Amino acid sequence: MTMLDIIEKKKRGLPLSDSEIEFAVGGYTDGVIPDYQMSAFLMAVYFNGMDDRELFSFTRCMINSGDVLNLSDISGVKADKHSTGGVGDKTTLIVVPMVASCGLKVAKMSGRGLGNTGGTVDKLESVRGFNTQPSGAEFTEQLKRVGAVLSGQTGKLAPADKKIYALRDATNTVDSIPLIASSVMSKKIASGADVIVLDVKVGRGTFMRSANDAELLADTMISIGESYGKKVSVVMSDMNEPLGFAIGNSLEVSEAVSALSGDAPDDLKELCNVLAAQMLSLGGFGTVSECERLAEDSISSGRALEKFKEIISAQGGDVDYMLNMPKAEFQYELKSVSDGYVGGIFADLCGAAAMKLGAGRVRKEDKIDPLAGVRLSKKRGDRVNAGDTLATLYTSERERLNEAAELMEKAFVIDGAPPKKRNLIIKIK
Repeated sequence: MTMLDIIEKKKRGLPLSDSEIEFAVGGYTDGVIPDYQMSAFLMAVYFNGMDDRELFSFTRCMINSGDVLNLSDISGVKADKHSTGGVGDKTTLIVVPMVASCGLKVAKMSGRGLGNTGGTVDKLESVRGFNTQPSGAEFTEQLKRVGAVLSGQTGKLAPADKKIYALRDATNTVDSIPLIASSVMSKKIASGADVIVLDVKVGRGTFMRSANDAELLADTMISIGESYGKKVSVVMSDMNEPLGFAIGNSLEVSEAVSALSGDAPDDLKELCNVLAAQMLSLGGFGTVSECERLAEDSISSGRALEKFKEIISAQGGDVDYMLNMPKAEFQYELKSVSDGYVGGIFADLCGAAAMKLGAGRVRKEDKIDPLAGVRLSKKRGDRVNAGDTLATLYTSERERLNEAAELMEKAFVIDGAPPKKRNLIIKIK
């Protein structure tokens, strides 16, 4: 058996045996199979997919490529959440402290950004001193003591996925349903959660452009989770427009703090409440409607914000720095050239603009500018007059502003009449 034989079979659309999948995943994890051969394999999967047996085998191999956390000695239900990625999606920073402040333990394993979607780890690393790589012992100790951990993927937890995750970004094989499903669920299962809530994004600002593809991805991840005895819920949400006002790492942390203080944009507040209620309900805290009230009370009482500060502090983060994030040296205000209403804001163009400013990666080795990004001043349906500020662009390198500004000019649609209401929540499964 060779990797070339396996690539050839998958290239021709033939199913792979369990042993062939084990050979490919194990060999790449151990460094025996080079990047260029795994890249060819991923592209073959991208075009030809995997059947259910192959997908379960591939996921199992990634789970078993490293440690599997055993959280059974920690009392209570352990939960996790995941978003398939979106522009301005800082829900993890808000939802985790919301539900943890209600008593649900959250073992949150997060990733870095893929494409023009920001990663939770990148956002957290914009907080001075924050440790996104706690050891296994530190992870479990904090989960017991604080009730929540916001961690990056450790080298020992699903290391096969960690390597493949980075390679997918560099080879443009991100938007593959079997690759997304196996990546997400291998991390969730390896991190030991009992309850998993997934936010599957649909639209221009994410990998799943169609509702049908998003629903297939949702069903695939539910099937994988349930095969491991996990309780899984999926919230399908619209990502044709950015979520909230902030796009970019430190900007999104600041918006999360504002949201936890009770000052959240309507769309961000709605989605966070829905996700939190799903997590709490699956965790045994009551019906969904009862848990919606619990989630809302965690904000109004101030408990959620205090829990977020506690999490940040527990992982070495500077809380005062987080509460007063600095701004990038160079800024540009994008003005409206006409009167009217904001008919829409294209999320993909906003994400691309943020990347141009330095908030994302073109290559896996690129360094992110934590202060770079975009803050919207207007949202869908808002009335604007010529000369009003639509958005402010932030970067540490002045030469990045022009291209980003051109993209943001194209992102805003100004119409003569107000647009129809946007349905943020598409479906809950």
